[in-house]
Amino acid sequence: MSRLHADVTACPTDDGMVLLDERQGRYWQLNGTGAVVVQALLDGATLQQAADQLAQTQPVSRERAAADVAALVDQLKQAKLVTTP
Repeated sequence: MSRLHADVTACPTDDGMVLLDERQGRYWQLNGTGAVVVQALLDGATLQQAADQLAQTQPVSRERAAADVAALVDQLKQAKLVTTP
């Protein structure tokens, strides 16, 4: 994941984060864990660094965290919310 698409806005919430896709007028709600991962990636972390951060803050193994991060990024790509290099 490089960055959010130009027409996607990220807004932190009390429970996580909301992504607004202005092209389609759709909202995507991320829970706190998803918000941590997306924010880490937006701040320049690699997928592995985001997974490491997740494993340090949640009761999951590094392998499970890496799979969860990859799955989230895959979903964001499929929804065309992010651009890739």
